Amino acid sequence: MLSFEYISDPESLAKLVAQYQQSELLVLDTEFVRTRTYYAKLGLIQAYDGKTLALIDPVALADLSAFWQLLSDTKITKLVHSCSEDLEVFARYGQCQPSPLFDSQIAATFSGLGHGLGYAKLVNTFLDIEIDKGESRTDWMKRPLTDAQLQYAANDVYYLYKLYPQLLAKIQQSNRMDWLLEEGERMTEGRLTPPDEEFAYLKVKNAFQLFPQQLAYLKVLATWRLQKALKKDSALGFIIKDHALIALAKKQPKTVIELNQLNDLTEHEKRFHGKELIKVLQTADLDNLPEAVDVIALKNGYKASFKEVKNILIQVAEQHDVAIEFIGSKRLIHEFLMWLYNKQPAEKPLLLKGWRAKLVKDALAAIKFS
Repeated sequence: MLSFEYISDPESLAKLVAQYQQSELLVLDTEFVRTRTYYAKLGLIQAYDGKTLALIDPVALADLSAFWQLLSDTKITKLVHSCSEDLEVFARYGQCQPSPLFDSQIAATFSGLGHGLGYAKLVNTFLDIEIDKGESRTDWMKRPLTDAQLQYAANDVYYLYKLYPQLLAKIQQSNRMDWLLEEGERMTEGRLTPPDEEFAYLKVKNAFQLFPQQLAYLKVLATWRLQKALKKDSALGFIIKDHALIALAKKQPKTVIELNQLNDLTEHEKRFHGKELIKVLQTADLDNLPEAVDVIALKNGYKASFKEVKNILIQVAEQHDVAIEFIGSKRLIHEFLMWLYNKQPAEKPLLLKGWRAKLVKDALAAIKFS
């Protein structure tokens, strides 16, 4: 049984923060619940500096500002594992991002251990210990939490601290610490920026199918949905589904009767949002139409160029023992080809930035796509 402190009052939190401020390394993890909400609901924060393993209760503590300040303290390295969702939680509840950031999953990738290595596999690889994941479906907002749940949560930071020296040695041996910290900075970029209502329509699936006039309708619909989702803290799809927005933008019903004839909307969507959707559609700015969504993946030569770039990246990945999925995922290759197609604007794609550029820039120089 692991020993830990359960932090649920301001005095204990202040004492803990004072101790952590003296640390050079702080292991972090969060437990949260996300079902129908736009934002994850934070249920527990785990932290460990090698001396005190703390389970911090954000349900009981109204003010965690002192703890959140630790995340911005650049004297303390923050050790996490596969932290994308944790970063979202930190941004939402703490309006902060951890820096410097050491993600053990990325460190494993840079150390040639494979891409997307899970926490349990990492612990087993370095410590030869099998992690019990039996409490992974816990409702972390429910109180009181059981001993089994608390032990499960404590394990997530305890063993990560224990394996850190070996992982650190590997990343230092490969001279890739700069790469790792660069990835940490990249992962935190833009996390504190609120969702962009103006361009929410571009994230609607199949928006590329629409003509500019239809996009004008989709634009106001998507903005309305995002605003309502944020206000109600509801997942976008639980307000109204993407395919329903596309149908509304295509058909542009003028009355509730016309709207009710659309099979793409559920009865719930029609009943709860029908009148409001008609009003929203009437606000579309048809004098300033959005540009058509240009899908370069449908252009002649795209598939051939994509394959050429991928083959180059595979060779680079093998040469430097870094997973191809990490150097150049499908998304990054597409972003690079989009950059070429748009005549190389000032903002470079990720493939041509930082450590990736050092590996692939020269090899990609001859690629043409227009």
